[in-house]
Amino acid sequence: MICADRVVIVTGAGRGLGRAHALAFAAAGAKVVVNDIGTSDRGEGADATPADEVVAEIRAAGGQAITNHDDCASWEGGAAMVRAAVEAFGDLHVVVNNAGIVRDRMFVSSEAHEWDAVMRVHVMGHVCVSRAATNYWREQIKKGRTLDVRILNTSSGAGLQGSIGQTAYSAAKGAIASMTLVQAAELGRYGITVNAIAPAARTRMTEAAFADMMKKPESGFDAMDPANVSPLLVWLGSAQSAGVTGRMFETQGGRITVFEGWHPGPTVDSGARWAPEDVDAAVRPLLAAARPAAPVYGT
Repeated sequence: MICADRVVIVTGAGRGLGRAHALAFAAAGAKVVVNDIGTSDRGEGADATPADEVVAEIRAAGGQAITNHDDCASWEGGAAMVRAAVEAFGDLHVVVNNAGIVRDRMFVSSEAHEWDAVMRVHVMGHVCVSRAATNYWREQIKKGRTLDVRILNTSSGAGLQGSIGQTAYSAAKGAIASMTLVQAAELGRYGITVNAIAPAARTRMTEAAFADMMKKPESGFDAMDPANVSPLLVWLGSAQSAGVTGRMFETQGGRITVFEGWHPGPTVDSGARWAPEDVDAAVRPLLAAARPAAPVYGT
């Protein structure tokens, strides 16, 4: 089992992708902290049942897991989650930042409270747990340990190329993609690798936004089953992925793609300040030579 005895936190693990990740890590030998406060897909309400049921399923299969109902988007909740992992299992090796909500709205109709909620859960939900884990890992280094640990983030195709009606969600997932790059660059010196996935799978959020695409087939391979995404996460959380960092993986069904981000394209340099009236003639050939951007989802 490639994650035997590794201790893993999975946020938003009561349903959907998080549930699939928790079950897959446990099946691979990991000891899992199943974090979920049990909100709706809009981040409303609370229910301990989903996380409790996942833990019961893991234990029934012979695995080890505990529930955790701390708020991943608060500084205190992130710290409490890491403490719970260490107190229960003696260590921490992997943080899977998965929790998220949606407040789908066209940009012209979006409201401040919707932006606040989406950015808080997605962005700060990634920051707070990862920051607490990094504090713990740095303390372990001071005690003489050599680390082989992971932060695994969850972006989205919406964050990489945008999605109509999901401006706030796309912005939050884009922030996570950029954050992954910086975390990988800064934390590698400690033995912490950081990668991200952009999954396509059937969850409460995607069923509402893309009902036809996410519909379960009557027979054959179910490409949108969230469990299809989890094997990649388990590998990224294992010792086998050592040295892989700062990468974005797009995954759907049986497909795994290493996503390539922004790169400099066609360039012109005048060697001096441009006159505004000269910019058009200079930029038009660059645009014609540049690789077209991937289309925004929904266009």
